[in-house]
Amino acid sequence: MTIFCSHCHRPLQAEMSCLPRRGKEVPRASKPFRSTKSASKARRDQINMELQALRSLLPISAREKERLSYLHTMALVCLQLRGAQLFPPDCTTPAGPALGTELLSLLPGFLLVLSADGKLIYISENVAQVLGLSMVELLAHGDMVFDILDQQAHEDVSKKLLIAQEEPGREVTFVCEMRTSKAFQLQHGGNRAVVVHGRFTALRWPPSRSTTAFLALCSPVRGLDADAGSQEDLFQSTHSLDMTFTDATESVTYHLGYHREELMGQSWYSLLHPEDADLAASQHRAVGECQAWEHMYFPVAAPKTWLSRTTEIEVT
Repeated sequence: MTIFCSHCHRPLQAEMSCLPRRGKEVPRASKPFRSTKSASKARRDQINMELQALRSLLPISAREKERLSYLHTMALVCLQLRGAQLFPPDCTTPAGPALGTELLSLLPGFLLVLSADGKLIYISENVAQVLGLSMVELLAHGDMVFDILDQQAHEDVSKKLLIAQEEPGREVTFVCEMRTSKAFQLQHGGNRAVVVHGRFTALRWPPSRSTTAFLALCSPVRGLDADAGSQEDLFQSTHSLDMTFTDATESVTYHLGYHREELMGQSWYSLLHPEDADLAASQHRAVGECQAWEHMYFPVAAPKTWLSRTTEIEVT
């Protein structure tokens, strides 16, 4: 039997081939196996030491430091860095709106500072009096303002912040529900409605996106010491289907500054800000369709001698 080469198709003799023969390969010495387990552990230990050093520098209590996770620590560090960027130590404004406890206790709410991107920069310490959560506990939800808001409020708050950002210096007011502690939710039945009144302002010159911040005062719809079940903290009114006042309790004078007789025959919509009219109309229609109880929060216009009041409205 004749054997042909598969390459050139010529007859071959035994142990012959037209292909070039390779030299005998010298077996390579195998590399010794090196474990990276010790190197990885050394890197982790070094990272842990750096995180512990950063944690020790945070301006919070020792008890709060002990409860911080590594991710929580980094979130707080980023918060401090954003504040230092807007309030550098060499500028005339102190590094962050550092206010005394006594001064904060006089405010009807807590202070909130946001970056142009909606990142949290500063939350005053008295936030715990309003929401039942400290600044450190709020950051556990995230470092964006939308992380501390109720899901349903995201769209409306985004629109209001966009309006304020397009016109720096213009003050905007909106109402939203913010996250609260479990103890607060058990006592009051849910999150807390808060009035946010603030504006975008340039903290340094020249103004830019990185030097502009939203400064706001966040006050609860009901006072800090108000009892959710207290009838003295409420007023009741009756309306026709088009929301015209047909009756109201005398306590409406305390809340809105109008006498009861002045409101009779007046449309409820005439007391609202024009920017809130569409939202009010949509909720009005929703109540008419489902015949269910509904909570609405709107800034209500008051007489010139009064400030604008934000009112919680429960209709059926």
